[in-house]
Amino acid sequence: MKSTSRPSLKEKGLLIDKQQKRQLLIQINRVLDVTLSLLAYIGAFYIKISLLPGKYAGLSNTQNYLLMGFVVALIWYILLVFIIIDVPSKPKFSDLLNNIVKVVTAGIIILVLVLFVLKIHDFSRLFIGIFYILNIIILTASKSLIFWSYKKSEQSEYNKINIIIIGSKERAAGAISLLHSMKGQFNIIGCLDIHKERIGKRVKDDVKVIGIVDDIQGIIISNVVDEVIFAMPMQQIENIEAYIQLIELMGIKVRIFPDWNIHSLFYEPRVAQVYFDELNGIPSMVLSSTTTRHRDLLIKLFADYVISGLMLILLSPILALISLMIKLASTGPVLFKQERVGLNGRKFNVYKFRTMVQDAEEKLESLKQLNEADGPAFKIKNDPRIIPVIGKILRKTSLDELPQLFNIFKGEMSLIGPRPPLWREVSQYNIWHRRRLSMKPGITCIWQIQPNRNDLSFDQWMDLDLEYIDNWSLKLDVKIFFKTIFVMLLGHGR
Repeated sequence: MKSTSRPSLKEKGLLIDKQQKRQLLIQINRVLDVTLSLLAYIGAFYIKISLLPGKYAGLSNTQNYLLMGFVVALIWYILLVFIIIDVPSKPKFSDLLNNIVKVVTAGIIILVLVLFVLKIHDFSRLFIGIFYILNIIILTASKSLIFWSYKKSEQSEYNKINIIIIGSKERAAGAISLLHSMKGQFNIIGCLDIHKERIGKRVKDDVKVIGIVDDIQGIIISNVVDEVIFAMPMQQIENIEAYIQLIELMGIKVRIFPDWNIHSLFYEPRVAQVYFDELNGIPSMVLSSTTTRHRDLLIKLFADYVISGLMLILLSPILALISLMIKLASTGPVLFKQERVGLNGRKFNVYKFRTMVQDAEEKLESLKQLNEADGPAFKIKNDPRIIPVIGKILRKTSLDELPQLFNIFKGEMSLIGPRPPLWREVSQYNIWHRRRLSMKPGITCIWQIQPNRNDLSFDQWMDLDLEYIDNWSLKLDVKIFFKTIFVMLLGHGR
């Protein structure tokens, strides 16, 4: 690489610290466990006051119970520092239950000692028993649900990292063995070589050479590709800088396995950030066009699941009311399901409240000449396919997007991110447009909060999405989230 006086990668914060990620997961787990324990405490309080029969019901001094609620939070948090209730990749239920029982039993013993020291004698032993059992049940259920979700996610093709390997000799075979050893995480699409005569030859296991390096643009466009691994000597690839620039422009991560001639690559990334990473212990250099703040991305992912889950529960009466209104106003299903393109080209079904007549897709062809948007997008101001009144209200307020909370909870979308396009739009993208697929799509983004969003050109829309990707931060997500609520209240939709 070029010799420059730039800050080191460590100074720029681009080195991935796996221990830091592990510690963050532990902290998130700890906060979740304390929160669930407090819910168990509140549940026990409610059961003792309202659900138990006759003389077993009621509590003598509710103020003491409120005070002990804060004590419980403190005790449980301290205990969870020493006893981590983790969900390993292959847990034994007995080990998981054993750790949960350890924490809750130790917590109850300390709580009783605190009550004794503070001379609080009117604290119900039955309440403590109910809290003990409820706490174990809730923590066990939550860990089982997390493990079930983890296993389902691990087995899903949607969540596998799709790889193309450049090379077909020893280094490429080693890369294939390495990736296959990390079972369930990677899907190798195939290898590319520099010689046409090697096409179709087996490299390792079931992985074959599917083309030459010159074919890489077409292969990325026609497949879901998350990462391209260079596993051959760099000097053997003619004009390698052009290939890396193309991959970078499309928003795909580039990983370069050790090459003693790496200094011969005089490539200056335009957008991508460079950092060094380990893949199952093997050091590699990575060029990533998306953020390298992996800790913040983990927080974003956690927030997506928690917020979407809570919103689905809290907004359920509104969802039910909208469903009823759509049923009364138009024949057909309440939800509109449409295939969209997500992260790096993954296809999934996006859910929306139906705001158009049932045969809207069939009528699209006859309306194409009225399209007011440039580029591959389709938009007209007074679309005759929209259901009168309720359809217009839902689109104006963007409430039709609420069912996408299910997509977020399934892991297909995020709360904030570029809108998921249709495949027919993606097929017309220029190369630089494709980089907007390098981040998980969302319900709202910078484009959605623009006051003149319906008047922006297609390229301006793309520029705003890429601006979001290039400048992403948790602070920006929070800002967009609250601005979106403001835009919904003003009814800037169409």
